[in-house]
Amino acid sequence: MIYSIQDFIQLIAKLRDPNEGCPWDLKQNYYSMIPCLLEESYEVVEAIEQNNTANLKEELGDLLLQVVFLSQLAAEEKRFTFDDVVHSVAKKIYRRHPHVFGTNKANNEQEALSSWNAIKSLENEEKGQTSILDNVPIAFPALMRAEKLQKRCAKIGFDWQNIEGVLAKVEEELAEVKHEIAQQSVNQDNITEEVGDLLFAVVNLSRHLKCSAEESLRSANNKFERRFRRIEEKLNQSNKTLEQCSLFEMDLIWNEVKQEEKSNLLS
Repeated sequence: MIYSIQDFIQLIAKLRDPNEGCPWDLKQNYYSMIPCLLEESYEVVEAIEQNNTANLKEELGDLLLQVVFLSQLAAEEKRFTFDDVVHSVAKKIYRRHPHVFGTNKANNEQEALSSWNAIKSLENEEKGQTSILDNVPIAFPALMRAEKLQKRCAKIGFDWQNIEGVLAKVEEELAEVKHEIAQQSVNQDNITEEVGDLLFAVVNLSRHLKCSAEESLRSANNKFERRFRRIEEKLNQSNKTLEQCSLFEMDLIWNEVKQEEKSNLLS
């Protein structure tokens, strides 16, 4: 049997049936589903990054489950249905692509993006939004949200005009972190604030260099994990544990692992 989206909607509705549904599903609400929604979203990203088509199909299904489940909660409250969700996003796609579905033309990616942003700005005005920073979700990962805020401001010219200014700002914020650390009486709140300013400046640097700060840090995390696991493997081959090694020894192996990776890239 091949299931359709309507079959799936009915299946989720059955899970929420007050008399015959699943006890766990019946206890869920919008807020309790947030961790599931975030987890499934990141698992989709991981499947894409690993170029794992089989996992991607499965994780997209799990993400779709979250969308249908949340729509079911709304339907039970007579707010909207899954069909309403589909209708709404389809209307948005149609409206924001006049160069595809209308008479307008977009000769390249930049023209298409400019058209999208212009229509989106008009929609925001119609909704009565008063700030260009409205609708930048607070729930975004911090690095992603910083980049979104910066991009919004850059659109109206509130931005550094060259990379030298961005680099100077990073150095300025780093100097302020060092200043706080050097104080005789360290104020942790001040350090937290200055480190936040430094991170915000580094995100701005990433943006100007056309790098995604979120993706760059994810890549750095993966690289660190890969190299550290390699250290563990080498120590295991020598019948040693991490606890038996000094920092100096681990650092030597770390550099060895880095050199191996460079050699593999060149070979």
